Amino acid sequence: MTPPHPVLPTPLTTSVIGSWSVPDWLARAKTGVYHGSVSHTQLADMHDMAVKAALKDQESAGVDVVTDGELRRDNDVDRLLARVPGVVVREPVKAFYFDYLDLELPTRIGDGGPGPLGLAADLAFTRAYTDRLVRFSMTGPFSLSRRLRSVAYPDRAELVLDLARVLNAEARSLADAGAELLQIDEPFLAGSPEHVDLAVEAVNAVVKDVPVTWALHVCYGNRYARPLWEGHYDFLFPAVLDADVDQLLLEFARKGDDDLALITKHGWDRVLGVGVLDVKTPEVEAIPTIERRIERALRVVAPERLLVTPDCGLRHLPATAARAKLRAMTAAAGAVRDRL
Repeated sequence: MTPPHPVLPTPLTTSVIGSWSVPDWLARAKTGVYHGSVSHTQLADMHDMAVKAALKDQESAGVDVVTDGELRRDNDVDRLLARVPGVVVREPVKAFYFDYLDLELPTRIGDGGPGPLGLAADLAFTRAYTDRLVRFSMTGPFSLSRRLRSVAYPDRAELVLDLARVLNAEARSLADAGAELLQIDEPFLAGSPEHVDLAVEAVNAVVKDVPVTWALHVCYGNRYARPLWEGHYDFLFPAVLDADVDQLLLEFARKGDDDLALITKHGWDRVLGVGVLDVKTPEVEAIPTIERRIERALRVVAPERLLVTPDCGLRHLPATAARAKLRAMTAAAGAVRDRL
């Protein structure tokens, strides 16, 4: 018998999605590594400082579930893909900026053993500097496959599923390191909605036999505070109902809440993360505006299953805006919670 999906510890629990505002000094240091002006040891120390500061910012804003801000990762794919067994960095395109590597997989993915991506140390560091629940994310196998050139996989579906196998090994390592809440991010899925069944199959391969709370985040991309795609979440349903996850985190603030009707129509009965902050603009939402967004979501989701979040990661926002937005979000969630 399948155990019931867990509800939230507190009605209208607040959480960030993943990434945190990247300080200018850290961005310069990341670029400096490729220029040779900053050592890897120096950058590691800077990463530690940045993660501790990000945790403090989230805690000070009153957020219940925090992240490491993904600040050790230059972006959502490189640090993961570059460690996949068999992946080769073909061109040092980051000599000019730390953003994206040119990655190729000339052979089929080998067996990397337990924890092939080495993320357990990142999680352990984060847990050592906060007493709050940590949401730890990994970009999903479908999205990772979109950024990888490989002649070894004429059938891209096989590549997606082999990447899922690597992520499953990593998830087991993270669970052994104390992970309680792991998240799969699939930002590229909105650009290839015809592959949603494959993506769900791969998600299930990632989470298999890893006994933690699992979340799935699907957005419309966030490149330099701009969406990569537009549309609605119709493509996700009903396929996503077969995903073996406990939480589904979607964006609503920027797009509006019309897609909330899909939750009722298809009967999503697990935790729903409702984006109430538009991360594509530094403008700070008024608290009453956020309250109304939460209240509209409560028409279709019970409070113990409604997770209050930003639309996506906060990477491209100035830190002042990110902090102010989170303070407004937690204040609004508290006000609505008090009225329940």
